[in-house]
Amino acid sequence: MMMRKAPSLVDLCVQLAIDNIRYLGDVGCIDCHLLDRILSHCTVENLAHIEDRTEGRDLTPVTDKYWMKFCKKQFPMESKKDDVIIERLRQKNMTFTWRKLYEARLKKREEDTKKFGDRLKQRYKEADAKKQSRQIQLCSKVPPSSKKRSYWGGPGASNICNTKSNLMKKAKIEFVNSREVKNIVAMKKMAVQRNHSAPSKEKAIVASGFASSSSNKPVQNQRRF
Repeated sequence: MMMRKAPSLVDLCVQLAIDNIRYLGDVGCIDCHLLDRILSHCTVENLAHIEDRTEGRDLTPVTDKYWMKFCKKQFPMESKKDDVIIERLRQKNMTFTWRKLYEARLKKREEDTKKFGDRLKQRYKEADAKKQSRQIQLCSKVPPSSKKRSYWGGPGASNICNTKSNLMKKAKIEFVNSREVKNIVAMKKMAVQRNHSAPSKEKAIVASGFASSSSNKPVQNQRRF
């Protein structure tokens, strides 16, 4: 039966650091080969926290490959342009780290997400306003008006009424001036004149009759006293 080898003190310390990795801070005093074993278990938050808390030492030689892994994992589409971006930065003699690229892409994603959310909210707001404008709103109180309201209401209705009245006046004038109406009026005038002329003739005949009868009547002798 083979006996299990007891872990060394270094291995125990590394395992203890891994188990409490969220509490790690400044790791400037740890050797690179031991630090690599510990940081391989970090999350993005753990790795950023350890780098920020470590003073007097650049951990990029150890952490850069882990940032590259996070960058390619979280931004698979953008990672297709990594070689082009790195080459451009080198041509401009600019320092490049995978952490800076990761943070730049994370910031851009957050901005794009915010813009998309704002546009979506604006569209919902416009759609809701359009829906509200289409709804019928009942007025519980009619506002007072100093002017008399027409039956149809509004200035358009008054224009319609004026147009109708003008058309009626024009039609009435044309009707009065028509030949048929003039003939009817003339016939009525002639009938009235005939009615007035008939009684005058009768009066003349009666008067002449009375005059003739009075002239034929004998004169009586007047008595003398």
